[in-house]
Amino acid sequence: MYPEDLSFRDRADAGRQLVPRLRLYAAQHPVVLALPRGGVPVAFEVAKGLGAPLDLIFVRKIGAPGQAEFGLGAVVDGAHPQVVLNKEALDRVRVPSGYIEEETQRQLKEIERRREHYLAGRRPVDVEGRVAIVVDDGIATGSTAQAALKGLSRARPARLILAVPVAPADSIARLRAEADEVVCLMTPGAFYAVGEHYDDFHQTSDREVTTLLDEAQLWNRENSP
Repeated sequence: MYPEDLSFRDRADAGRQLVPRLRLYAAQHPVVLALPRGGVPVAFEVAKGLGAPLDLIFVRKIGAPGQAEFGLGAVVDGAHPQVVLNKEALDRVRVPSGYIEEETQRQLKEIERRREHYLAGRRPVDVEGRVAIVVDDGIATGSTAQAALKGLSRARPARLILAVPVAPADSIARLRAEADEVVCLMTPGAFYAVGEHYDDFHQTSDREVTTLLDEAQLWNRENSP
């Protein structure tokens, strides 16, 4: 574990520092899945360090009728998209018949739009039977990462790993139940925001995302056996 006052230079630096903790999976032909947008520069370095393909995983909230910010669950992207529902939330709201199915389809269309924007329509990598490593630039509450892990677990990966540079200890403790392993370089005692632990935490642009994804695909083609 790193000292609590450690700062990463930027997201690429954080990704490079994650690689040694994940090196044991390199020989198992893993797939690295980034939570966009901030997770992409971190995941790019992880994927390159492990010689693994890089893909995106999109998570879209299913909001309550008339209360879009009140999450009833989430749709998780993948070769076989998954719906993760929150039973406690569903018990608190009257949901019309067919609403979940309709909202799921609406969010899947938005996922497809975003995938087209970032990946020019390239299909998701199938994680079934593979080591799947989910990467973000850090975690606060962990709700998005939790939905991603729950959804991916239903796609039957051989092993499911969450790898992040920094997160509060209580969030990491909750997420351990959703993954086979959680790798976190730093769990500060006083946690306020992910960005406080980076010297450079500028917003990752769409252009940066598409550039890194194209570079990752080219790198994999050139280095495939």
